[in-house]
Amino acid sequence: MNPIVYAIPVFFVLMALEWAVAHARQQRVYRLGDTIASVGLGAVSQVSGLYSKAISFGIYVLVAQHLALFELPTDAWWVWVTGLILYDFLYYWNHRLGHEVALFWAAHVVHHQSEDFNLGTALRQSSSGFVAGWIFYVPMALLGFPPLVFAVVALIDLLYQYWIHTEQIGRLGWFDRVFASPSNHRVHHGVNERYLDKNYGGILILWDRMFGTFEDERDDDPVVYGTRKPLQSHDPIWANLEVYAALARDSWRTRKLADKLRVWLKPPGWRPPDLAAQEPAAQFDIKAVRKYDPPLSTAAAIYAGLLFVLLVAAGTHVLALGGADLVRGDIQVPGALYAAWVVLSLWALGRWTEQRGGSQLLLAGLLAAASVPLWPGSVLLALLPLALGIGAMTIPARPAERGELATQ
Repeated sequence: MNPIVYAIPVFFVLMALEWAVAHARQQRVYRLGDTIASVGLGAVSQVSGLYSKAISFGIYVLVAQHLALFELPTDAWWVWVTGLILYDFLYYWNHRLGHEVALFWAAHVVHHQSEDFNLGTALRQSSSGFVAGWIFYVPMALLGFPPLVFAVVALIDLLYQYWIHTEQIGRLGWFDRVFASPSNHRVHHGVNERYLDKNYGGILILWDRMFGTFEDERDDDPVVYGTRKPLQSHDPIWANLEVYAALARDSWRTRKLADKLRVWLKPPGWRPPDLAAQEPAAQFDIKAVRKYDPPLSTAAAIYAGLLFVLLVAAGTHVLALGGADLVRGDIQVPGALYAAWVVLSLWALGRWTEQRGGSQLLLAGLLAAASVPLWPGSVLLALLPLALGIGAMTIPARPAERGELATQ
């Protein structure tokens, strides 16, 4: 079974603990819409990853089997230790180029779009990182690190980074100087000038110290989170496509052939001279930053929270099935269709929390479709998604246009 399935309950328990600690300190670290967006993006990433990660891992296996220079054993402790250190080193460069090359930023930006910094933000992951991310780990395959070692150390590196996404843990002295920590990672998520594009390390912050990308957190410069061009949307599909769309648009519109390629390879924010002259970029003003927070009625917030929990449970079920078909009595739902339903439902819910046009009908239709495979098990169970669908159509929520902001 996918190990993330076992980690999901732990993630939510720790999020609840973080919320409780912050509440006791009279701090608001979670907002419903942002949390639904962040965790929903994580669910979409994991569900789609059942298929996309098979491609990147398959490439690793092929390289290790046919091009490896050495054959390293899986039963030697030093293989695992050196494998983890090497993976973390390669992750540093993967992460760094994810900030320095527009094409890679288009995938990585998803993780930075949240304007909050909490354990929910840690789950906010891209669904397109597999497209080019595998390139950075080819050296491990060439050196002969077995696929099992690669998969395990990659999981360790990923899970380690969960706990460093919090404001509830302060500075940790010597630990901050060696390892990635909450303080170090708060800096990484900042849009402040001094913090921009710093602290890339996954487990070890030593890489940043070695290669000149380390910056310490300062009390006189509180971290402001998000991106300099805010997403202003809870739509998980648009969150994944926004930067790709902007790059494609610039690549199409610019006149010079060379600039059509440079758009993808230059640092984020770079634009061809002809387009930059036509549409000068506004200067970033950190004092003008406001959090995107479309208001919801109390009933709508309760409804959205309930439906979100059910969809995360469905996504976890998809992961537990590993992409296999869902069988309910005489009804068999293809695994890919089940996964697509989860993704589309999270997309519809994100749009519903913003009261986008057509989102009510879309969400109601998706929920009604869910009653079909549930019918053989229990009539009452099948009526639940129908009731939720009716709720999507009838529960009042104050309309919120794209760009509506709430003061921090």
